[in-house]
Amino acid sequence: MTEVTITVRGEAQTRIPPERAVARVTAAVDGPERGEVVERLAALAEPVRTELAAREDAGSVTEWSSQRASVWSDRPWNNEGRQLDLVHHASVELTAVFTDVLALSAWLNSIASTEGLQVGAVEWQLTPETNARVERETAARAVAVAVDRATAYATALGKRTVTPLEVADAGLLSGDGTPPVAAPRMFARAASADVAPSAVEFRPDDVVVTAAVEARFTTT
Repeated sequence: MTEVTITVRGEAQTRIPPERAVARVTAAVDGPERGEVVERLAALAEPVRTELAAREDAGSVTEWSSQRASVWSDRPWNNEGRQLDLVHHASVELTAVFTDVLALSAWLNSIASTEGLQVGAVEWQLTPETNARVERETAARAVAVAVDRATAYATALGKRTVTPLEVADAGLLSGDGTPPVAAPRMFARAASADVAPSAVEFRPDDVVVTAAVEARFTTT
């Protein structure tokens, strides 16, 4: 009986609600005097640090960090092409990992209403333990899809069984000739937000974990 080689790709996707959110807030001030600008930045950022520390103690924040302040100066130009006096700038970014969406929304609402504080993008994530588990499960399902596809091809050819020869992440099968593609992959879009003068409401999208494998079988 003639042996046939079958090469297929298997793909799988898992959607899962995020378990935590990484929020970034920037405090920034400027003015004509360097020392005064640095003092104003410290006064602006310190209450944010204090609140994050309190939220960490309460359990709604798992960790947070604050970068060292950046201070720089420039001389801007006016609309008449004349260079103006020196202006000093200072900023610092604070990052917090929230496990409570309601607490995150309340915190960002208070941030958005404070002059000098700017809310950045919110990144939705899984915990490392959940991410590792979902990646394993998604990769296993991708392999199962490849086996099913190869079996369907073999049946259509009148063959009875398929025997695996090689299984690899997409793009890594020997002799494939295509660029490697990492798998599994995880995607998390930023939360959609309803923005109003007094409220920010988050509706986080699911985290999407995808896996793609390529497999080669022989049939008999």
